[in-house]
Amino acid sequence: VIYPPHSKLTDKEKTNICYLSFPDSNSGCLGDTQFCFRFRRSPGRKVSLCCFLDQLDRDLPVYLKKDPAYYFGYVYFRQVRDKSLKRGYFQKSLVLISKLPYVHLFRTMLKQIAPEYFEKSEAFLEAVCSDVDRWPAPIPGKILHLPIMGIIMKLRIPTYRDKPGTTPIVQDMQQADAQISLALPTVHEVDLFRCFCPVFFHIQMLWELVLLGEPLVVMAPSPSESSETVLALVSCISPLKYCSDFRPYFTIHDSEFKEYTTRTQAPPSVILGVTNPFFAKTLQHWPHIIRIGDIKLPGEVPKQVKVKKLKNLKTLDSKPGVYTSYKPYLNKDEEIVKQLQKGVQQKRPTEAQSVILRRYFLELTESFIIPLERYVASLMPLQKCISPWKSPPQLRQFSQDDFLKTLEKAGPQLTSGLKGDWIGLYRHFLKSPNFDGWFRSRQKEMTQKLEALHLEALCNENLVFWSQKHTEVETVDLVLKLKNKLLQADREQLPVKIGTLKRLQTHINDIILALPDDLQDILLKTGTT
Repeated sequence: VIYPPHSKLTDKEKTNICYLSFPDSNSGCLGDTQFCFRFRRSPGRKVSLCCFLDQLDRDLPVYLKKDPAYYFGYVYFRQVRDKSLKRGYFQKSLVLISKLPYVHLFRTMLKQIAPEYFEKSEAFLEAVCSDVDRWPAPIPGKILHLPIMGIIMKLRIPTYRDKPGTTPIVQDMQQADAQISLALPTVHEVDLFRCFCPVFFHIQMLWELVLLGEPLVVMAPSPSESSETVLALVSCISPLKYCSDFRPYFTIHDSEFKEYTTRTQAPPSVILGVTNPFFAKTLQHWPHIIRIGDIKLPGEVPKQVKVKKLKNLKTLDSKPGVYTSYKPYLNKDEEIVKQLQKGVQQKRPTEAQSVILRRYFLELTESFIIPLERYVASLMPLQKCISPWKSPPQLRQFSQDDFLKTLEKAGPQLTSGLKGDWIGLYRHFLKSPNFDGWFRSRQKEMTQKLEALHLEALCNENLVFWSQKHTEVETVDLVLKLKNKLLQADREQLPVKIGTLKRLQTHINDIILALPDDLQDILLKTGTT
């Protein structure tokens, strides 16, 4: 059953969703299980709502921007014994499909509606849909109130202006409200400490592997553990965006199964979460494998687990740990391990442990990325090079050698005490999809900034005086160019100063009014659509 009924999914998408909505039979998930998956959208689909969501996308931090090529599936699966059924079990999944990566929000929502749906019928889903229809737009930075079956979820979607690592708290409602409100501390974060607990001693090495976009597979006993661990890995390099593909739960029926498990070429830059023992054989040639047992929070301090050699991973029953021959570039940070171990001894709540871990990853990523930010900012032409009568100047080329030379004086040592082969880590990173994605988005931002500065330079000129000294043909050409600039500024939401576009429109109108009547009529109609 699909709700709303008019939602269109291709047959390939439906097949993928069906296979991904149930745990593998060997997972033995009795009771209720929640997990999520991610799958490729079929090419050539018409995109609805896209322009609207694109506008909202602009204000999101880069790691929360939606990827138009993928959908997320959020699953609530129930399996209970029922002798009246042929198979002896009631097995059903309620799945919410969305382009938005708001794991915690949709997990909370399904927790509210799925148990009731299993008791009731499809009419209940109709009622849920009419609630969702009343939701406001997912505007970043605003406190949103989302009604769902008698309760109100309160939340705030982060914006790119938020200071990384801070979560503005959503306060409880002041006014006396008859409805129960549920304040969500986050829309997208997972319980980082719980996920990394089984591989506690290797968090820094895993951070390097994710940063470098290395092929990683997480072998877990159930989809909830595989999906949470994959999401934790992807988020550990935040505020950088992980730019390769990742699949929180991946099955042998997946349409990309052949592409990702072939031995004819090197494993691709992806992170896969799997539960089927078959993968222990199929993915034996992968360079980095994380094997996870049941995720339980340790009552005592976790034991030191050595990195295991890949050849020791024979089956999925192998002991939990990290199987790889990777040698980390950076020396191990013993401090974070001690801090978290102390937390376990003192029975510190897992939320507090996660905050410590998230801050550690954030500081590590920022120490790594600041020298790159500083170097890329130096590629921007000086403002005095911007002339209103010439095209905006180009950014200077990125040079690996020039960048590496800056590290001696302005490298990560300014913000991080960690020793090791930082230069080796940068060299490797510059070849990775994560660098490519990061640099492209920086390039786009800086090019738009140059366009905006060029527009402002034009606004400061006396364009009417200029047009009086030039021929009609040149003046008409200028008007058309300026109109195009206005359309571009609006379309790309260029970061111009307030009032710039209005001033430019006034300039255009003044130039047109100084022209003969016949030209005025033509130009007033041109380029307004």
